Amino acid sequence: MTTPPRDGLAPDFLSDLFRHPLDPGYADAAARRAEHGPRPPWRRRGAYGLKVLTLVAIGFLLAVAYRQAVKAEPEATRAHAGLVGEVKSAQTATDDLQNQSDQLRRQVSDAQAAALGADAAELRQLRQEEAATGLAPVTGPGAVVRLVDAPTPIDPNTGRQSDQPVNRVLDIDLQGVANALWVSGAEAIAINGQRLIATSTIRAAGNAILVDLAPLSEPYTIQAIGPSSMTDALRKSAVGGFYSYLATSYGVKFAVRSTNGLRLAGAADPGLRYATPITPITPSSPPSPSGPVPSGTRPPGAGSTGSSPPASNSPPATPSPGGP
Repeated sequence: MTTPPRDGLAPDFLSDLFRHPLDPGYADAAARRAEHGPRPPWRRRGAYGLKVLTLVAIGFLLAVAYRQAVKAEPEATRAHAGLVGEVKSAQTATDDLQNQSDQLRRQVSDAQAAALGADAAELRQLRQEEAATGLAPVTGPGAVVRLVDAPTPIDPNTGRQSDQPVNRVLDIDLQGVANALWVSGAEAIAINGQRLIATSTIRAAGNAILVDLAPLSEPYTIQAIGPSSMTDALRKSAVGGFYSYLATSYGVKFAVRSTNGLRLAGAADPGLRYATPITPITPSSPPSPSGPVPSGTRPPGAGSTGSSPPASNSPPATPSPGGP
């Protein structure tokens, strides 16, 4: 008794496969050819011509696509080169203006020293106030914090960089670290060389991070002048613990170290604007204690912004020799 096949296969499928290796369709095609004879020449020529025509059409389409791509490439290259040139020109103009500003500030400092005298108490007080407000360069020991975006993941299949989003350092991260340094006793802070003062802002514009109007690029280096305990205080704070967790879990690089001899450049003059009353105040009506205050200042006890230094009882950082 023969065992019925399972799933449409013969009981000895492997043996049958080795005995008849060719597909049955070949045998059917050979039988039809033997019965009706070979295809007529016109049919063979027609099939061949159709194949050639199809290949010619495909080649023509590929040639047109390649020509269009090559034609558009110079336009894109010229547009990119033009944008790069505009950026470089604007950066050069900005650097020239910054150099002129620094030179004018040195002239103002020299004029102040000449008017008040090199040993005058007023001049020393002025330099201390400039250092405290961030308008003068300062030197001293402190801490350096470094934040870097997580590396781009590599696709294990292709070995190339993946298109997955990267864990990036954001403006709120720099705000958090700056606030933690102020709380830890910092007297002066700069981010990538940009000094923070009471009116500084740390914000995002698209994918860029700005301090005031100066764009930053990674690695983000935050330098702070302050007491020797500032580094340990930052590491033990909630902010330091959070970024240490991000470094171990998400690849964002976070490092804190102590250093001596930091020098932070002074910030540009903020150009404060003062509010004025709409109607003049008569002598019979004295101004209210809660009247207008200069822009960029805040009353005692007000909350600090993402970059404003809090009040500190510690002595100010040492002004650098030579003035601003």
